[in-house]
Amino acid sequence: MNNILFKEFIKVCKELNKVEIKPTLMGSLGLELVSNKEWNPSDIDIHVPGDRRGWEAPDEDRIYNFDVINSIMNNLGFRLIDRHEHEFSNGITNIEFGCIDTLPEFANISLSDLEERNINDAHFYVPCLNQYLNIYEASSKDSYRNNNNNNKDFEKILYLKSVLNK
Repeated sequence: MNNILFKEFIKVCKELNKVEIKPTLMGSLGLELVSNKEWNPSDIDIHVPGDRRGWEAPDEDRIYNFDVINSIMNNLGFRLIDRHEHEFSNGITNIEFGCIDTLPEFANISLSDLEERNINDAHFYVPCLNQYLNIYEASSKDSYRNNNNNNKDFEKILYLKSVLNK
């Protein structure tokens, strides 16, 4: 488990919890948490409530309470480096915010089925292995994502299928 990134996530999560936002830990870091396998995450992917239209929604409307999130991130030493991706950086760690409300249509996952976690008083959600399989299979159909992620999703899909078929 990438403890540096996970500690950073916990710090951000606690601040989000203070304003009644319970985020979802996504991406490779979340997969590391639920699989206990190293996936070498390079950033932190956090999903929060937003517009169900996802990428079709204007950047300024896609993430609900973005002004509050932006303020929290600034107070934690992060600066917005990409408005379209809702990506922040402190020069060491990058954190991207996405919209959790696209998950049901995108990967056929009910938000109420996400696992709720409480670690060090940080309250958040994370997909289970079956849900990660749905997410990565849906993501693998996106050629832009494949080109920019060196097809890492396919390695995760093979792993998840092998683990879930045991």
